[in-house]
Amino acid sequence: MTSSTEAQSAIDWRALLAPYRKPEVWRSLYQIINTAVPFILVWLVMLWSLRVGYWLTLLLAVPAALLVVRMFMFQHDCGHAALFKSRRANDAVGFTIGILTLVPYAYWRKTHAIHHATSGNLEQRGFGDITTLTVREYLGLTKVKRTLYRLYRHPAVMLLFGPTYQFVLKHRLPLDTPFSWRREWHSVHWTNVGLAAVIGIMWLTLGLDRFLLVQLPITLIAGSIGVFLFYVQHQFEDTYWRYREAWEYHAAGLEGASHFVLPRVLQWFTANIGLHHIHHVAPRIPNYKLQRCFDENPELQQATRLTLGDSMKTLCLSLWDEDDRCLVRFRDLRRIVRRLTNSLKQGEQFVATKPEAIPQSWR
Repeated sequence: MTSSTEAQSAIDWRALLAPYRKPEVWRSLYQIINTAVPFILVWLVMLWSLRVGYWLTLLLAVPAALLVVRMFMFQHDCGHAALFKSRRANDAVGFTIGILTLVPYAYWRKTHAIHHATSGNLEQRGFGDITTLTVREYLGLTKVKRTLYRLYRHPAVMLLFGPTYQFVLKHRLPLDTPFSWRREWHSVHWTNVGLAAVIGIMWLTLGLDRFLLVQLPITLIAGSIGVFLFYVQHQFEDTYWRYREAWEYHAAGLEGASHFVLPRVLQWFTANIGLHHIHHVAPRIPNYKLQRCFDENPELQQATRLTLGDSMKTLCLSLWDEDDRCLVRFRDLRRIVRRLTNSLKQGEQFVATKPEAIPQSWR
């Protein structure tokens, strides 16, 4: 985006965005109905399609998965107390949707709140983020750890194996969660109980094999779409990363979250989450008010715009270059290392763990 952080920091964002924060209960309920009912219908058609051919079942899994993604966006709004005025209503709806999405509601709400509070802060990476190393941190790793990081950041791992691990396995027992988070652990356990109850009922009524043949592709596709949306909305070339003393909340939201411009139908399925920079500045705005907020406030129209085509190019961005303040690809390392070694020869400080961390073959 155009660099206007100084001007934007003077804006009273709370006052500017306050008119959009109030949820409208009838609209929230209508959203749930116009998503849940089509999902149930598509699910039943998928069940019937098993008699025709599994190719048809898999085709129908795509719209079903997109409806699950839309339901997750409602769970996301509940976690920010944005879908209903009542805290109890948000929690009840969020927990119920969490059984469908395999995301324990209170656990996710806590980790996602940490993500919002620390997004773009280099000294507070961890919960709720895709791990991103700086160039210097990467060069300071052993060869084995570099290989593991490269594997972790590979698009196939990030979008195929990663979501399966995250949603199907990790959310059942998130061992990185402090045991002092009692509410969050209760959420994990009760979600597992609810999930076990649903599977048990389906086993007794439909048969476990038929249930899994329908539900598994929905879950896997929805997980990949969800991770991709989260990835592309923060992992673009001119995103925002700063150390604590230079970090600022609103700048992190406006510069570190993209405006992901999607076709109208995909914008509906993703419940306007592409307007992610607005969401990070004011997370209590309901999804159905984000577009109007964007249209009525020129201050919000300067964010980095990404199209579907642009988003594909972000998948190879893996390291934060602190000098140029941009995300770079692994193949850019040779150029960057030459720059760093030249700085070393000129007596400038190199901030990696050890100067010898630069591979000899790259010097």
